[in-house]
Amino acid sequence: MASVTNFSRHPKRDSEEWQLRVDLAAAFRLAVENGWHEAVANHFSLAVSSDGKKFLMNPKWRHFARIKASDLMLLDADDPETMNRPDAPDPSAWCIHGAVHGSLPQARCILHCHPPYATALAGLADPSLKPIEQNTARYYNRLGIDRGFGGIADNEAEGRRLVQAIGNHRTMMLGNHGVLCMADTVAEAFDDLYYLERACRTMVLAYSTGQALNVMSDELAERTAQGWDGFAETAFVHFEEAKRLLDAKDPSYRD
Repeated sequence: MASVTNFSRHPKRDSEEWQLRVDLAAAFRLAVENGWHEAVANHFSLAVSSDGKKFLMNPKWRHFARIKASDLMLLDADDPETMNRPDAPDPSAWCIHGAVHGSLPQARCILHCHPPYATALAGLADPSLKPIEQNTARYYNRLGIDRGFGGIADNEAEGRRLVQAIGNHRTMMLGNHGVLCMADTVAEAFDDLYYLERACRTMVLAYSTGQALNVMSDELAERTAQGWDGFAETAFVHFEEAKRLLDAKDPSYRD
């Protein structure tokens, strides 16, 4: 086996890796709570090495509602034998997450899913978010848009293309597909995904009225987006509060 052996598959409960596992497992359960999951598809991942190439990810075809910290696979983006093993991850997961973790060390946590409102917006000829209120303005000039969808992502070429499309963006609208949210921590990526889906919901609802949008000026939109920077710490509070709600309902994600 390749260098994944640098990390225990059964780390101690008080280890740093175990806490990373707990946080990522919580993100899966919270995706279900928010209605962002889709059958046994979609994948979340989290780097555990300094170079970002060794990462945790959900096993193939496991429902988000059942994922526990101990279930998460430990993978190595540089391991060419990954897809040849009996416990290989889903090909589309390896295509996207393996490529991004292997090339973009700043993408520590990657949350990829098809939440309903963001995916609806991704299916429009213009999938951009217009700054029409605070949540939509949060992503002003900060949301990448990939317009090169080439079908289900299941090959190396598509993985490389996505890496190029992502560039330095943290949040990506994948045209005809879904969304990618990337951050240093699970808490920050989850908070971005949460607000992105709410922003897309507002956008879809506003479009549904058939009335003209009241789009902010560039100056106001940028000032509003910068205003979010002062609330960056709330992402961690938000995530901890969400985990407390999970603990009260079903703490099995921590196992």
